[in-house]
Amino acid sequence: MEYILDGLRQALVLLVSGDPQTFSAIQVTAITSLLAIAASLGLGVVPGFLLGYATFPGKRAARTFVDSMLSFPTVVIGLLVYAFISRRGPLGEMGLLYSVTGMVIGLTILGLPIIVALTASAVENLDARLRPTLLTLGASPWQVVATTLWETRFGIMLAAMAAFGRVVSEVGIAMIVGGNIKWHTRTITTAIALETSKGEFAMGIALGLVLMVVAFAVNIAVSAFRRISEK
Repeated sequence: MEYILDGLRQALVLLVSGDPQTFSAIQVTAITSLLAIAASLGLGVVPGFLLGYATFPGKRAARTFVDSMLSFPTVVIGLLVYAFISRRGPLGEMGLLYSVTGMVIGLTILGLPIIVALTASAVENLDARLRPTLLTLGASPWQVVATTLWETRFGIMLAAMAAFGRVVSEVGIAMIVGGNIKWHTRTITTAIALETSKGEFAMGIALGLVLMVVAFAVNIAVSAFRRISEK
């Protein structure tokens, strides 16, 4: 128990003193997570909206595929991305392996099905009377789509925060694609794994505290947005 308390004291010292190595991992985590969420939103909102709003052949199969991707092993995603961007892969000449960009690609693939699935669910859960009411009021098809998309804004925010919580705590993709390079691609999760294996318990606790704060903040934000959306 003593070494745990000692590690906690050292962790607080690292955070308060602004330890460069600790904050480097925090910075890389913030950059990669935010870029991945932005890319996931850009790529996933429209397909998610269409999946929940439109009727087309193969919709059930598409929904099953997206739902299945929610539980896709992250190490497999990392392995697939590695295969494409490694030196022998089709994108090897772009130099994406062991880079922040490569990590963002992998994390985007992780966050994309979450955005698509939760956006589709948000559209499906809208009041069924919305569309006929808008048509009765003389709205054009584009106005109906725009209004429906606006009504799902809270659902899309919830999807973004859920995806962020998943991405920021990811370790498999960051380890395989990023390589855990100090000052460059080392994230909070990979740093925790490395420092703990080296017996550097203090830094592991410090980074763990930061990750817990982020997780709590995301959960509080999700709860707040859910209450707002239910009003």
